[in-house]
Amino acid sequence: MKRTRDEVDATLQIAKLNAAELLPAVHCLGFGPGASGAAAGDFCLLELEPTLCQQLEDGHSLVIRGDKDEQAVLCSKDKTYDLKIADTSNMLLFIPGCKTPDQLKKEDSHCNIIHTEIFGFSNNYWELRRRRPKLKKLKKLLMENPYEGPDSQKEKDSNSSKYTTEDLLDQIQASEEEIMTQLQVLNACKIGGYWRILEFDYEMKLLNHVTQLVDSESWSFSKVPLNTCLQELGPLEPEEMIEHCLKCYGKKYVDEGEVYFELDADKICRAAAQMLLQNAVKFNLAEFQEVWQQSVPEGMVTSLDQLKGLALVDRHSRPEIIFLLKVDDLPEDNQERFNSLFSLREKWTEEDIAPYIQDLCGEKQTIGALLTKYSRSSMQNGVKVYNSRRPIS
Repeated sequence: MKRTRDEVDATLQIAKLNAAELLPAVHCLGFGPGASGAAAGDFCLLELEPTLCQQLEDGHSLVIRGDKDEQAVLCSKDKTYDLKIADTSNMLLFIPGCKTPDQLKKEDSHCNIIHTEIFGFSNNYWELRRRRPKLKKLKKLLMENPYEGPDSQKEKDSNSSKYTTEDLLDQIQASEEEIMTQLQVLNACKIGGYWRILEFDYEMKLLNHVTQLVDSESWSFSKVPLNTCLQELGPLEPEEMIEHCLKCYGKKYVDEGEVYFELDADKICRAAAQMLLQNAVKFNLAEFQEVWQQSVPEGMVTSLDQLKGLALVDRHSRPEIIFLLKVDDLPEDNQERFNSLFSLREKWTEEDIAPYIQDLCGEKQTIGALLTKYSRSSMQNGVKVYNSRRPIS
């Protein structure tokens, strides 16, 4: 049965509400044939921020990603969000075509009664919380089968693991834009339609070809001609690999119609250091710095600042030592990351620990805020140091 205006007015009177203080339009709600038998779990509500609503309205998609053993995340084209269930004591009704008070105010309504059918209901909704993308798995997948060069026996094995863009989108809990950015960070490249990471020794082989050619031709590191590199090194390695190496260790630009690369001395010095350190558990710091400087191209100057997030110096040992500690080998979870660092070293200065937690900072979050949350500070010989808030086993 549908309510009449008289019945509505009588209800207002019983509730002691003044009709003059209300909008003239009245919504009379009723369950439809389907909704009356529906359960609360039959429907899901998702609360979206305005930018995500706009993306949907513009025709973009929101994708839920995650394997069975992973906490699901929602991804837009450029951001990643945690999905959290928020319970509410009020029943949330699904009413197609329902008009809000603001919409009704704009209409010329004269005490009209709007009979509205309830389509469904829910006692909770999904809310989104911005999070860092889960990208550690990306490197893990690509390192299952690093590219060792066209003549490698692995390249002749059709059963080796390879991943297309679609494969990575299916398996990595991150937005497409975040995945593509991380592929650049990892110096990955597409070979035969599959994303690959170069095996480090092969990458160094390519880089040595380039730096030796620069030296033999007496070129400036700031102006390395692409075409000449491809002509000279093409007989040794595939041209696309030579160009990829130049992109990894240089910046591309065009001058008078010719393509050049400006090589990045910091990246080349960092790679040389990794080559030396990966074969030693610990290295005498003074000896390392001497060998390191000798191993880089003439004209480049090494500095320990180039090794942030790659290697750690122990100033308290005698003699001082340096060893490989790559930030991308540490756990992705905040607490696990700090546990790992504090198990390695009991007390850290902010200068030493900063490169290993910088990537954990969320939007508007600082390294100082992270240290306050996950560590305790104290003074040691006039220097502020940080140690774990909890016992490390």
